[in-house]
Amino acid sequence: MDKYEYANIGLRCGLEIHQQLAGKKLFCNCPAEIVEGPPLLRVRRWLRATASETGGVDQAALVETERRREFIYNCYDRETCLVELDEEPPHPTNLEAVKTALRVALLLGMTPVDEAHCMRKIVVDGSNTSGFQRTILLAIGGSIKTSYGEVSLSTLCLEEESAKIVETGVDRAVYNLSRLGIPLVEIATKPEIWHPLQAEEAALRIGEILRAVPQIRRGLGTIRQDINISIDGGARQEIKGVQEPSLIPKLIDREIQRQKSLIYIKEELSRRGVKPEQFDTVKPVVLTEVFRDTKNSLIRNTIAGGGVVLGLLLPGFGGLLGFEVQPSRRFGSELADHVRVHAGLGGVIHSDELPGYNIGEDELKLVKEKLGAGDGDGFVLVFGEMWRCEKAVEVVAKRCAAAAVGVPSETRQALEDGNTSYQRPLPGAERMYPETDIPPAKISKELLEEVKATLPELPEERMERYVRLGLPRELARKVVCSPRVGVFEEVVRRSGANPVLVATTLFETLTSLRREGVPVEKIGVDDVVEVLKLVAKRDVAKEAVPELLS
Repeated sequence: MDKYEYANIGLRCGLEIHQQLAGKKLFCNCPAEIVEGPPLLRVRRWLRATASETGGVDQAALVETERRREFIYNCYDRETCLVELDEEPPHPTNLEAVKTALRVALLLGMTPVDEAHCMRKIVVDGSNTSGFQRTILLAIGGSIKTSYGEVSLSTLCLEEESAKIVETGVDRAVYNLSRLGIPLVEIATKPEIWHPLQAEEAALRIGEILRAVPQIRRGLGTIRQDINISIDGGARQEIKGVQEPSLIPKLIDREIQRQKSLIYIKEELSRRGVKPEQFDTVKPVVLTEVFRDTKNSLIRNTIAGGGVVLGLLLPGFGGLLGFEVQPSRRFGSELADHVRVHAGLGGVIHSDELPGYNIGEDELKLVKEKLGAGDGDGFVLVFGEMWRCEKAVEVVAKRCAAAAVGVPSETRQALEDGNTSYQRPLPGAERMYPETDIPPAKISKELLEEVKATLPELPEERMERYVRLGLPRELARKVVCSPRVGVFEEVVRRSGANPVLVATTLFETLTSLRREGVPVEKIGVDDVVEVLKLVAKRDVAKEAVPELLS
């Protein structure tokens, strides 16, 4: 049974599927491989938001600049060069990556553009040394079918992957530069998905088609989904970094819950007569002396280290700061997210959770007196360096003012439990502008004919072929959906063995051996081929395969 009447609440979802490609990087000759371990060298940078060609500054970029973080980039021998460091211009676009992206587009029924233009997308969170990501629109249109109806596709872009985050903190972030520049296909649907399970189906279908293309990278982290969600009375949210399609329905349901909760908070504030402009005039109050001898060790240690405690009155917010917006998350959690991102503090303490945190009744009474808090009011406490605390109360006031208006549009991070956390404002139109180092390129008829001649089978076509080879339909589906489908084809070709035996060996026998403690990761393709050759020649019985492989 559905959790919500999705059609009645006006649920609208769109997906962005990102898939890494194999081979070389998009704008240099470095291999598209991610390496770990000690770097060859480290480079330190700072990034700042600048005005675009239209004269505006993207708000998401401005937020990152205000965090004042430094960025450390780990560089490697073969996998990074001066292009990744932004010390030389990009090389000509990787033609093989363009061909692969066009193969994906044609398999999805999309229409390639006549001329490809490279654009710059401003990103100053440190994930790109240049402060922008290059992206090329290659195809538009197309659709996929789901049991809930057809989903139209919007665009297919070829992009450069971002650097991989290694560690992040208040003052700095460390990135692995070997991932930067790996070709990335981005497929965007139109925002017409109306049911959470339809979103999951659409993601799985696009994933199936991507896996049909041999030139994609496979394994953990090579594909990810972003979800755009809105409901009637709410606002568009972009949820980033969804690794598993199975998590999509849960994320959507919980985002619906969050937006409905925020709509309730807005309506309750309206009933209480709270206006957004009230938060323009509330001023923070220094409460350091109130907590000089507090039993709260975090606050006490902060004061001992030269830090301060600030309090901010939130008129009309009594009881709403503790209102649940998602399971185990309250409106106070939303405020804490903003404080962590914008001010670099660990969070906030709010009035709905006091007394608590070793803050007693006497301290609470003094705080209310100094802030002038009435029965229906709320407040927050922040502690740390003065400039961070001042920034924290500023963003809390801004977020509470927004709560009185409705649901603000945000970019949010997917969490493993199905909840989301605030990441940054949604980017605006100022984010994109033309790339000046990459000239436009014609998508010629000759290129498209070459791509069409090398199109792989669609998943359903491949599955029917496997069924004709004798595989039971369920086993055929398992092979088609597996990242080892290429290994299956190779072993069938090289061993001459019955395809059913090959599939059973790869997808059932090896699984059983792993459960028995056999180190199957040491069994290579050549080992499987040699054993199955013996069966094909009738030198051994097929029943001996598990013993020979172990």
